[in-house]
Amino acid sequence: MHRNLTIAVLAGLCLAGCDETQPAQQQTKIKVRSAEQNRLHQLDAFNLAIGLKHAIYDAGYTCKRITGAGFVAEWNNLDMWTAHCVYDNGSQRDWAIFAGPDGSAQVRDCKDVPGSGLPACVIKVKPKGSFTELK
Repeated sequence: MHRNLTIAVLAGLCLAGCDETQPAQQQTKIKVRSAEQNRLHQLDAFNLAIGLKHAIYDAGYTCKRITGAGFVAEWNNLDMWTAHCVYDNGSQRDWAIFAGPDGSAQVRDCKDVPGSGLPACVIKVKPKGSFTELK
């Protein structure tokens, strides 16, 4: 009986120790970036338009002519860019392009961005130069 009581007391002490909370440990966030992400920030307007247009076409969409584009924000490990496309029939569409650290790109129509938790398609940094002619 004495042995069972000792085991019960030790088990109770072990369980009581499990209830103690450990101090919260700080977790370091790791930021992963690619050379491609960094290069996009260095492009002039004409070459940025070419790069963003390729991303739009690679995603299965179209863009006849980019008349405006720029950097929007960082979102997680992605860089968000916006491109304003004008088509032959006069219609216009804004695209959100997310450049990933693995060289990938994801494209979304800016009209689908509100309410999604993504940053608004508002350009914060515009590239130097012209979107329509190389100088």
